[in-house]
Amino acid sequence: MIVLRLALQSLRNRWGTALLTALAIALSIMLLLGVEKVRTGARQSFTDTIAGTDLIVGARSGSLNLLLYAVFRIGNATNNITWDSLQEIAKAPEIAWVVPVSLGDTHRGFRVLGTSVDYFERYKYRRNQALQFSVGKPFADLFDAVIGADVASKLGYKVGDRVVIAHGLGNVAFVEHDDKPFVVSGILAKTGTPADRTVHVSLEAIEAIHVDWQSGGRAAGQGVSADDVRRKNLTPQAVTAAMIGLKSRIATFKVQRAINEYPKEALTAIVPGAALQELWGLVGTAETALSAVSLMVVVTALLGMVTMILTTLNERRREMAILRSVGAGPGTILGLLVSEAAVLVIVGVVAGAALLYAALLMAQPWIDRAYGLYIPISAPTSYELMLLSGIVAAGILAGLLPALRAYRLSLSDGMMVRV
Repeated sequence: MIVLRLALQSLRNRWGTALLTALAIALSIMLLLGVEKVRTGARQSFTDTIAGTDLIVGARSGSLNLLLYAVFRIGNATNNITWDSLQEIAKAPEIAWVVPVSLGDTHRGFRVLGTSVDYFERYKYRRNQALQFSVGKPFADLFDAVIGADVASKLGYKVGDRVVIAHGLGNVAFVEHDDKPFVVSGILAKTGTPADRTVHVSLEAIEAIHVDWQSGGRAAGQGVSADDVRRKNLTPQAVTAAMIGLKSRIATFKVQRAINEYPKEALTAIVPGAALQELWGLVGTAETALSAVSLMVVVTALLGMVTMILTTLNERRREMAILRSVGAGPGTILGLLVSEAAVLVIVGVVAGAALLYAALLMAQPWIDRAYGLYIPISAPTSYELMLLSGIVAAGILAGLLPALRAYRLSLSDGMMVRV
C-alpha cells in the first residue's frame, strides 16, 4: 500500500504527462472495443435481418447470391421460379407457410418488392419481432404501396402520396410505369433491416404494371389502363424467390433436399443461418485485419507510456536516491515504477470503456437510423474482459522496462546525482 501511495503521489506531481498518457491509452482502448462492438453488432444485425424463416427458395444459384438478393436486396436473381412450381412445393405436408417475393423494379433508387399480405405477418427480424406500422395499414387495393421508414424519411412521403415505380434497377429511372401510379397506404416502423429501404406492393400489382409490357418496354398500341387492368387475371406467372416456414424444424434438411432435387425446375433452397456463416467466412479476413490495426494502436499507446516513464528517470534519480536513504530497498523502487505503469493502464482501460459506452449512448440511434446497424449497449463480453485483462497485464509487463532501469540506477546512485 505504501508503494501504491508513493506511485499515486508521484503521478500527481507529474499530472500533465500522466493525464496525456492515460488519455492516449483510453482512446486506443475505445478504438479497440469500438471495433469489437461494431464487428459483433454488424454480425448480429445481419443475423437479425431475418428470423423465423426456415428456408429460402430461388432459382439454381449459389447460396450467398440467393441470400443477398432475396433478403438484403443486393444483386439480381439468375432466374425466376414458376408460380406452378411454387404452388406444388407449398403443398408439401412439412410446410406451414410460403411467402413469395418478386424483385426487379425500383422507385427513386429504392428496391420494389412484390409479395403477399402475409409478408407483414410472417417476416420476422431481431429475435422474432414482427413488422409494425408507424402509420397506415397493409396494401388492400391493387395499387396500394407500403413503404419502409427510410423511404418515407428520405423522400418525405406520407400516407396518401403518389408513387410511380420504374422498370428495372438503378438510381436513375429511364422507363417508368407512370400510367399506373401507386398510393402509399402505410409506412413501416423502423426495423434496421432492408425492409426500411423497400417499397412493398402486391404480387398482383407487379403483374398489373407489366401486363402491357414486352421485352422491357411498353408494347406499342397495346396499352392497358389502370381501370382495365383490374378486370384481368393477375395471377403471377413467376416470382423471384420465396420464404418458407416449416411445421417442425426437424424436417428442414429433408425439405431442403427435396427442393434441391425438384425434377421440374432447377431450384436452390438454403437455410438462412448457414448461408450467413458462409458470408462470415468470406469477410473474416477483413475483420481480422481491422482488429489487428486497432490492437496495434493499443501497443503504440503502451509504448508511449513506457517512453514517458523512461524519459523522466534521469530527472527522478535524486528522488530514487532519497528513497534509498530513508530505507527503501531496490525492490521498493522496482515496485514504485511498476505501480505507476499499472495505475496508468488501469485508468486508461476504465476511461476508454467509459468513453465507448458514452459514445454508444449518444450515437446508437443515429447509427441505427443512418446505417441500419443495431449496436446493443450491453455489459462487456467474456472475450472483451479477457482482452482488457490481457492489456492490463501487458501494460504492467511493459512497465518493467523502466522499473528495471530505475532498480539498477538506485543500486549505483547515492545521495549525489552523476552529471
